[in-house]
Amino acid sequence: MELKPIKVKADIMWANTAERNVKSGKYQVDLCNLSKNAIQALEDMGISVRTNPKYDDKGFFVTAKSANYPIPVVDENGAPINVKIGNGSKGVALIKPYQYNNAGNKGIGAGINKLIVTDLIEYTKDEPAEDLTEAL
Repeated sequence: MELKPIKVKADIMWANTAERNVKSGKYQVDLCNLSKNAIQALEDMGISVRTNPKYDDKGFFVTAKSANYPIPVVDENGAPINVKIGNGSKGVALIKPYQYNNAGNKGIGAGINKLIVTDLIEYTKDEPAEDLTEAL
């Protein structure tokens, strides 16, 4: 059975859209604080929606992945976004479910074809402020 893509509105966290995630080796993004309708649509496709009490700011979420290709990221007008996306950005993801069988673990994963960012928070690496007053 061919599963059709759906659009999911979400808060964006831990976006690895242009570089592979160090742990998984895939391009991926956490789509967080999903609505009841989004949760239902994803679960109807067989995609597991998770929560984690350690990360209550994520609410109900899925990790959408692309194994081989960077995730195209655009703004609402379709213009490419070429900066790193920071946690708390908002957007709409085009999710295409895929079947997997990894060492006997079978299921349906959340593939991602495109990410449309509607509210961008650019990622900046937090550098500690240099306090030179107590230098030795």
